Amino acid sequence: MSHTTRSSWTARNAHKVLTGCGAAIALVTLSACGGADTTTDKGADAAASKPAKSSSAPAADAGKAKSAIKGTGTFQVGSDVQPGLYRSTGNTADANCYWERAKDSKGEADSTIDNDNAVGSTYVAIAATDKIFKTEGCKGWELVDPKAKGTPKAEISGEAGMLKVGVDVAPGTYKSAGSTEDGSGCYWERTKDATGSTETIIANDNPEGQAVVTIAAGDGFFKTADCQDWKKG
Repeated sequence: MSHTTRSSWTARNAHKVLTGCGAAIALVTLSACGGADTTTDKGADAAASKPAKSSSAPAADAGKAKSAIKGTGTFQVGSDVQPGLYRSTGNTADANCYWERAKDSKGEADSTIDNDNAVGSTYVAIAATDKIFKTEGCKGWELVDPKAKGTPKAEISGEAGMLKVGVDVAPGTYKSAGSTEDGSGCYWERTKDATGSTETIIANDNPEGQAVVTIAAGDGFFKTADCQDWKKG
């Protein structure tokens, strides 16, 4: 299977198209034997007849949903993985990190709730009502506290990926010189949450030349890809 890069890294005010290692998906984008011995002690015989106790006890978290996801796989929400806000970092473009939230395990296009391709850092909010979470090529995911405080930066890499406002990046007006030198199109996005739904996008753009964007304190996340570094000013 192959997933094409979600069109969020290009202008996508209407639809997002996602493909991964699976079919294309279009969205708005694991007895001893011996002879008889009449002199054998009866107590020893009784002890030998008892089954040996297992030398390994089951893991303490066996059967419990995990708060971290490592590697590629398809997981059932609630039994394999807990619902909540997850973060993955260090994803490279050639790894083609892909995630998908689904309402069932049929694997059909209609099964997908939302999905995305990610570079750099990224977040995903897995809902308690989701049935399946699928991830391919990502560095791994860790459950994070959505109310956690951080040390938000006033200067960020233009290829940082998805950042949580107030934790990873401070609100304010930022300026970038535009696209990176390799000619890739700079893309930025302000969004309400990490569900991956295009309906939660507040604003986005593929600016030509210098770019300016105001990240509001009420924004949930800010995405940036293929841009030169952003500085608050």
